[in-house]
Amino acid sequence: MKFATVSRSLMMGLALLLASSTFAATKAGLTLQNPTIVNGAKLKPGEYKLQWEGSGPNVEVSIMQGKTVVAKVPAKLVDLKTPSQNNAALVRNNDDGTSTLAGARFEGKKFALDLDDSSDGMQAGSSK
Repeated sequence: MKFATVSRSLMMGLALLLASSTFAATKAGLTLQNPTIVNGAKLKPGEYKLQWEGSGPNVEVSIMQGKTVVAKVPAKLVDLKTPSQNNAALVRNNDDGTSTLAGARFEGKKFALDLDDSSDGMQAGSSK
């Protein structure tokens, strides 16, 4: 009877741990070399932090500079066949000469973010 209670408690604890890790926020750094548009927000070159919740495939990414959210954009977590060799911002060059952030890869990770560029998200200067 004591074994059943310990076993049940262990299973409940494991389930809680798995559930909380599934919805835990994930963070990664990103460097932009040039001015880049993300969901209508114009980001200057510099260091940013990406933060998203969930295990995918659909997530919402907050792009932060310090503690300020400068843009939010829907994204998909995609599996890669091999781990990325470095951190990389994937940028699409537009016909009008601007650049749009299309995705991000992370050193040593077998997943990447593909961003859904839409214009109905949070604009530059928004904060949390």
